[in-house]
Amino acid sequence: MSEELPPPGSARDETADEVPAADADAWAAACAEDLQAEQARRRARYGPPPGSAAEELRKLVDTVADKLSGLQSPLLGAVAGPAAQQVVRQVVQQAKAAVEPVIERNPDVFDHLAAAGGELLAAYRSAVQAQERRWTGRDDEARAHDERRDGDGGTGPGERIDLD
Repeated sequence: MSEELPPPGSARDETADEVPAADADAWAAACAEDLQAEQARRRARYGPPPGSAAEELRKLVDTVADKLSGLQSPLLGAVAGPAAQQVVRQVVQQAKAAVEPVIERNPDVFDHLAAAGGELLAAYRSAVQAQERRWTGRDDEARAHDERRDGDGGTGPGERIDLD
């Protein structure tokens, strides 16, 4: 019997189930190239993506510190100006020294806080939109009821009573 099937596990079955490694690598390479091209296009159009919440907080603290350190105080006059600026710099440095370790130890906390803030904002927006729909729906219903009641086109809220 020359038409007998080879036993399972022979070389013929292994080659039938294999996907050529070159094809799998080509697909992965093409996907990676497409992803890189899309990321480059988005960076060119929208700028660099924002970092984590911890990185953004660090940037905010640095920016505020720079602005406060460079602030000129016309209220204190020329004599107290340098001393006041030195005090402001010290306070800013102390604040940065207090914030930096917290950011370093707990960067995920700030991501969670940012996500929670987004969820709270979405819930508030939903509540406001629902209330606005109720308010505007009530006005429409009252207006329609007044038009049915006042068939003569009067402007008063009362009903017309026929006395004859």
